[in-house]
Amino acid sequence: MLTDKAKEIISGAEAKMQSAIKFLEEDLKTYRVGKANPSVFNGVMVDYYGTPTPIQQVASINAPDAKTLAIQPWEKSLIPKIEKAILDANLGLTPSNNGELIRCTVPALTEERRKELIKKAKATGENSKIVIRNSRRDAVDALKKAQKNDGLSEDTEKEAEDEAQKLTDKYVKKVDETVAAKEKDILTV
Repeated sequence: MLTDKAKEIISGAEAKMQSAIKFLEEDLKTYRVGKANPSVFNGVMVDYYGTPTPIQQVASINAPDAKTLAIQPWEKSLIPKIEKAILDANLGLTPSNNGELIRCTVPALTEERRKELIKKAKATGENSKIVIRNSRRDAVDALKKAQKNDGLSEDTEKEAEDEAQKLTDKYVKKVDETVAAKEKDILTV
């Protein structure tokens, strides 16, 4: 039976593992995979009166159809700045405006770009696995320290280490599944 101290260490490690998965999922959403998705603009910053501001805070973004993104700035004076920010973000999108609205047509992905995205997704997945393994290592170190300093029994420490390993395996598998699903999405023409 795990003690409160051991449970606290394990739940702290699990929280870090969950945040690694959440980061991975959020990052993979920003990949442009041939269909219009407003989340490709996450991270695009617009110069708003001298302050870098997320594009979502100065305009509304929607996808009127599967191949088009429409950006409606709240101030017309921001149109050139938003266009510049989109070009500078190097998203592979070319903005065009009609004086009211900026449209970005999402081009079909080339085979080369698909391979690039898959490579990037795998690298991000690998980084998430590193965070997960580091969380396990930190938990094991904390358990050994608790055994030495706080009188945690050796059996409890071993049991908690096993629990940390099970969590690690579970979250590493989840990373693999998430990356595989994104890879399938990227390869779907």
